[in-house]
Amino acid sequence: AEAGGPRDTAPGQQLRALFYALAPGESSFRTVEEVPDYVEKSIPFFITFIGLEFAVSWIQKRKLPGRINDGISSLSLGILSRLPDVLFRSIELISYIYVWNNYRLFELPWDSPWTWYLTLLGVDFAYYCFHRMSHEVNILWAAHQVHHSSEDYNLFTALRQSILQKYTSWMFNLPMALFIPPSVFAVHLQFNLLYQFWIHTEVITKLGPLEWILNTPSHHRVHHGRNPYCIDKNYGGTLIIWDRIFGTFEAEDAKVVYGLTHPVNSFDPIMLQLRPLVHIWNTFWATPGFCNKLSVIFKGPGWGPGKPRLGLPEEIPVITGKEVPFNPHVPAYLNCYALVHFAVIVDLYIELLASLTMLSQGTVLVRIGFIILSLASFGLLTENKSKAGILEIIRCLVFIGAYELGYFRSHFSFLGYVYEV
Repeated sequence: AEAGGPRDTAPGQQLRALFYALAPGESSFRTVEEVPDYVEKSIPFFITFIGLEFAVSWIQKRKLPGRINDGISSLSLGILSRLPDVLFRSIELISYIYVWNNYRLFELPWDSPWTWYLTLLGVDFAYYCFHRMSHEVNILWAAHQVHHSSEDYNLFTALRQSILQKYTSWMFNLPMALFIPPSVFAVHLQFNLLYQFWIHTEVITKLGPLEWILNTPSHHRVHHGRNPYCIDKNYGGTLIIWDRIFGTFEAEDAKVVYGLTHPVNSFDPIMLQLRPLVHIWNTFWATPGFCNKLSVIFKGPGWGPGKPRLGLPEEIPVITGKEVPFNPHVPAYLNCYALVHFAVIVDLYIELLASLTMLSQGTVLVRIGFIILSLASFGLLTENKSKAGILEIIRCLVFIGAYELGYFRSHFSFLGYVYEV
C-alpha cells in the first residue's frame, strides 16, 4: 500500500482475522487510514464458509441448514446495513475520533501489545453493555430485533444486520476514546464483528474448555432462542466472561427454537427494518399518560402499564417444539429466479465497493437505489405476494435502462452480455 493508505492483508491473515487470531504485531497501525477493511476483505471467506456449512450439514443430517427465502432475506438485510457506509464514514469512527482529538486524557502507545489486549477487552465489554441494553430498552430493541427475526440459525443469520443499530451503538465506545488511539480501536471494532460470524451455526456442538471463556456457537444459539430459558441471555461478543460475571449466562439445554417470541412472518427487508419503529410509534400514541409514553420508548419491549421494567416472564409464549417456521409456498422456478437475480445484485454490490472511488456521486446513488429496489422485490417474490410481479417488471425495466446508460457494470466483465439477456 502507498504510505498512509490502507495496508493489504494476506489471505492467511484475513482468514485468521475471522477468528480474532491475529497477533498484535500483525494488526497494529499508526493511523486509522492504514487500517485494512477487514470486513470487506472477508466477503470471499463468508461465501466459502457458508458453502462449507451446507456441505457439513448435509453430511451430518442429510438436510440443508436453511431455506432459500430466509437466506435471501438475511443477505438482503446484510447488504442494506452496509449501504450507508458507501456514502458516509462510519459514525462509530467519526464520533470516536472527535472525542480522541478534543477530549483525550492521555495517549496509550499504538504499537504496544498491552494497548492491543486492553482494547480487545474494552471493545468487547462495550459490546456486552450495548447488546444487553438493546434487549432491555425498547427503542434500541426496535433496531436490534432485525438480527433475531430469522427462524433459521446458520451463517446467513450472522449477516442479518440492522441498518439503524450502528447509530445507537457508537456512544458505548466513547470512554475508550479518552486514552486508546483510534487506529487500535478501528481494528478491534472489526475483529469483534468478524468473530461473531462463525458462531452462527448448528454444525458445531461444544468446544470443551473454550466454552468457559469464549462466546461459542452453543452459547450464541441460546441467545437466538425464543424458549423462555433463552430470553435475555448470553450477550457476549467475543468473550462469555461478562455474562458469567453479571449473571446473564445460560448454558444450552433443551432444543432451541429460533426467532422472535412473536414472529414477524415476512422476508421483506425494508419492512423488517422499519416495522418495529412503526409499532413503537403506534404504541406510544395509544398509551395514556406522559410517563407511560416515555416507558414505551425506554423500558423493555415486554413492558406495559403496571408491569415490571422488562415485562412479565409468564407472558413469554410457551414453546411446544412443534413450531413451524414461516415458509409460504413458492413455485420452484420462482425460487430459482429470485436466487439467480439476487446473485446479480450481490455482484453489482461487490463491484460498487471495488470501484467506489472512481464513480460519480450520481452513479453511486443510482446503484444504491437500484439495489434497495431489488432487495424489496426479492422479499415480495419469496413471499409470493400478488404485487411482486408488477414490482419485478418495473425493476427489470429500470435495470435495462440503467445498464444501457452505463450506470451498471459487472464485477466480472464477461457477464455483461449475460446480464443483458
